[in-house]
Amino acid sequence: MPLPKPLARRAPSASDWPSDRQAAALALFPLLRRETSAPDLHSRRVMLRPPQVSDHAQWRAVRKASREFLQPWEPKWPDDDFTASAWRERMRRYTREASLGSGHAWFLFLDDGTLAGGISIGNIRRGVAQSGQIGYWMGAMHAGKGLMGEALGLIVPHAFSTLGLHRLEAACIPGNTRSMRLLEKAGFEREGLMRSYLKIGGRWQDHYLYARINGAHQGNGNKT
Repeated sequence: MPLPKPLARRAPSASDWPSDRQAAALALFPLLRRETSAPDLHSRRVMLRPPQVSDHAQWRAVRKASREFLQPWEPKWPDDDFTASAWRERMRRYTREASLGSGHAWFLFLDDGTLAGGISIGNIRRGVAQSGQIGYWMGAMHAGKGLMGEALGLIVPHAFSTLGLHRLEAACIPGNTRSMRLLEKAGFEREGLMRSYLKIGGRWQDHYLYARINGAHQGNGNKT
């Protein structure tokens, strides 16, 4: 007579523990508590919200209408950039980066629900670096109104307080004076010129490196 097969057993998880043990475990392992999706952030005129599948039509419309305005400052757009399949891949990338903690993206909405631009914290490095890189874009019809300044005013505190980053960086082409003014007004300082740093508009271009340091970490030597 064959022996009965052993019952499959699910590996225990923290949810099986008593609540006091769950709390203790999370206190010991703060990395487990980091959000895998970014929260909504609000200012007087701006709402930042993580991208959703349903945003495709608005995103496509504002990007198409802003092509000439945006392309000089961005990597060359793929031929299929506006297709549904490319959008699904973009959403998968956003989700993957958020779940890994390597990046977080937001779309910038006006108070009437209009999608006006986007901003992200990418290339997040932990360990001894604790840094990330800011990227952003604004639809041509919404530029010059101070909206991205408000967005940075939301993102920087989130990066330093919620994500616990020590350093934020941003790069911009020397001819992009509007972006340079934006960063400087937001408290970023120019640290130098990076030669042939990024391939923008189909060619490798120099960029200025801007950075802002977490003020809560100032004056504590090598402590993190």
